[in-house]
Amino acid sequence: MNNALRKLEQCGDVGSLGSAVRTLCSEFGSVSRLDILTMSDSGKRHAVCLLRLASSEQEQDLMTKLGTGRFGEDLFFVVDLKTPDRAQA
Repeated sequence: MNNALRKLEQCGDVGSLGSAVRTLCSEFGSVSRLDILTMSDSGKRHAVCLLRLASSEQEQDLMTKLGTGRFGEDLFFVVDLKTPDRAQA
């Protein structure tokens, strides 16, 4: 996994993840849309992030840095959210 995405795993909730994603993306441009969907599986919490930046060139630069792709028109990546158990490990 990419180091930038690994840092996002320190987030424990959608609010802090949204702020962290916007901060991460700020070096490429402004986020024009960010949707975060959460899910749980076997006690693990995941966040699916779908986002758009102001231009396709900015999006391409971000995709290269993160090693991610697209889902339809959106940039797409999944983050494992920090859980109380993971915080103590």
